[in-house]
This record gives sequence, structure tokens and C-alpha cells, in this order.
Amino acid sequence: MFEHLLADRMNSLAGESAFQVLAAANKLEAQGKKVIHFEIGEPDFPTAKNIVEAGKTALDQGYTTYCQSQGLVSLREAIVAYTEKYKGIKSAKEEVVVAPGGKPIIFYTICVLINPGEEVICPNPGFPTYESVIRYVGGVPVPINLEEKNDFRIDVRELIAKITPKTKLLILNSPSNPTGSFLTADDLKEIAEAIKDKDIFVLSDEIYSRIVYEGSAKSIATLPGMKDKTIILDGFSKTYAMTGWRLGYGIMHEDIAEKMTKLLINSNSCTTHFVQIAGIEALKGPQDSVDAMVQEFRHRREVIVDGLNAMKGVSCKKPDGAFYAFPNITGTGLKSSELAHYLLHEAGVAVLDGAAFGSAGAGYIRLSYATSLDLIYAGLERIEKALKKLSK
Repeated sequence: MFEHLLADRMNSLAGESAFQVLAAANKLEAQGKKVIHFEIGEPDFPTAKNIVEAGKTALDQGYTTYCQSQGLVSLREAIVAYTEKYKGIKSAKEEVVVAPGGKPIIFYTICVLINPGEEVICPNPGFPTYESVIRYVGGVPVPINLEEKNDFRIDVRELIAKITPKTKLLILNSPSNPTGSFLTADDLKEIAEAIKDKDIFVLSDEIYSRIVYEGSAKSIATLPGMKDKTIILDGFSKTYAMTGWRLGYGIMHEDIAEKMTKLLINSNSCTTHFVQIAGIEALKGPQDSVDAMVQEFRHRREVIVDGLNAMKGVSCKKPDGAFYAFPNITGTGLKSSELAHYLLHEAGVAVLDGAAFGSAGAGYIRLSYATSLDLIYAGLERIEKALKKLSK
């Protein structure tokens, strides 16, 4: 009723399909239908006990006040040490900005860097928030297609062709949501070579960097001349099963960190004090829970990929990281939007239409295997039965 009174920029913001499908699935469950959830990208593991205890102790000790807007010095120092250990990048606490989750770093980066009319090259299919926020600030999203024939990795020749005098930012996401692919060391070298002499920044979304099954995910910030041009996004939600804690961070040149902190001050004041204390424990404490979680995801990956590939009309590449399967379903004869709707309402299986991640995702669906093996087996059985029913 107030549509005519709202700011025009609100028309540029989109929702996120995972939460929309979750709401639809919850509505069906409220009506008595049993739904198997493959739509939401959330580890089904509890936050490790030592992290929870650190948060509880911090509450008991009164860490419920405002704190430094840029993030606790002790947490930023822990992030610096962690980044050197796991990414091979030397940084300083002044280059770290702590935020309530990883998404704010996307939002702040685009707000700090992009003027109306400037272009941002972003992956397609890719995390929907990228394009949504680019449009919100008046920027121009320039999708770069991640094609199955190239293992869903960036084609550097296409990247070079997309660069114009208006290009200001390149977004990388490795390992990727929704495809589970990650960029090789050679890919990153070629990308860095293509942009190193241009006034183009990189937002490197590395939120899944610890959830890798073979080898390790590299950061473009490790390459010569790229650290000062790169904003690294990372956080605690996926690696430490801390989605509800809302804790993330960015690593960037100190000048950009100063501007980003101003945005944080004006939007959030600071990130929750006791949550940051728990974050210190996550980074400095035992990593056994992370290793065990990744091992379990590796097993689930094998089960879900093998199960999907056994179905008529479906083919699925094995993801290198994250916890998403992204099967090609064109052989079913249905559009991905039609199949996603059918599976939810007829089979009781919640998946995402690949086109929700961009036009290049049409013909694919995304399934999160961040759920138990029992539910994965049950979900695969339901999907197979539903597909056989379609073919009759």
C-alpha cells in the first residue's frame, strides 16, 4: 500500500531464494507434510563445545557492552595469525574489519567502492547478494558465466573481454556457491595478470575456504601486487558451524578498512561483544571439529553425487569444496524452476532452482548436503521416485 512512497532503490534489492524456499517448506510442514531440506546452506553440526563455553563465559563476565567498532583488537590479532597460517597471507590488525556475518562485508565493500554506473564483474551462477547489492547502489552487474564444460571455473578470456573502462570490481567466490568449484592456482595467476595493471579491486569471497576435499583453495591476495587490491571475505558461519552467531570479517588495505568501519559504525555500531570472544576461541582453539565436519561432508558428497548420477536425466559433477551439489537436470525435460517446484510439492524435497543464482544456472538445481546421511538417502529415494513418475 505504501509502494509509491518507498525509495526507488528498494526495487533493486532481491531476497534470497534459500530462505524463500525454506519458508515454503515450513508452510508445508505446518500442514503436516514431511519435507526433506536440501535448500538451506547451513552445517547441521553443533557449534563446538569449547566455542560455546567461551561465549557463555564471556556473558557471565559481562562482555555485553559496546566494543571497538572495527572489532576487538584481540580478535583481529587472532584473525591475522589465522590468515597467515591457513591462507599464507601476512596482514595487520589495522587491515581487519569484524562484522556481524559475512554478508555485511559484501555490502560494505560495494558501498565503499562502487559509484552509480560503475561496473562489477560477478560470477553467474553466483551468490544472489552480489548482484542485488550492486544494483542497490546504482552499479552495473556484469555477469561472467561459470560453465559446466569448464568445471564451473572462470574463463579468463571471457573475463578479459568483459573488462571496460567502467570496471571497478571483480568478485571471486572460491570454493563457489552454488557450484562447489574452486579456482586453481593457474586460474588465479591468469586473473591477476589480467587486472594487476588496472584500477580494479577484487572481492574474494573465501567463506568456504576450509571446506575443501582435495588440495587447498588459494587466495588471489597471495599473488604479487594483489594484496592491496583485494578485499578478503571470510567468517565463522560455515567453518565453525556458527551461522546464528553472526560473525564474519574482511581483510583489506588499511585505507579501505577505515572507510568500511565508518559504514559499520553507522549501521551496526559494533559486532556483538561476547560473540567476538567466542570467535577468538574458534580461531585459537582445537580445530578437530572442523576436520571432522569436512571429513563427513566428503562422505556425504560421494553419496549424493553418486545417487544423482544414477538417476535418468540427471548428471552431476563432483564439487571440489563447500557442501553443494549442482546437478544438470536438462535431461528430465523440465525447466529447473518447474522441477524445483515439483520436487517440493509432490515429493516433499526442498531444493533450489539454479536460475535463482543467475541466468547461467538455468537447467540446474542446487542441493545442500549439509544434512544427515539418512536424510540424504531418503531425499535421493524421493527424488528418483518422483522422476520415474514423471517419465510414465
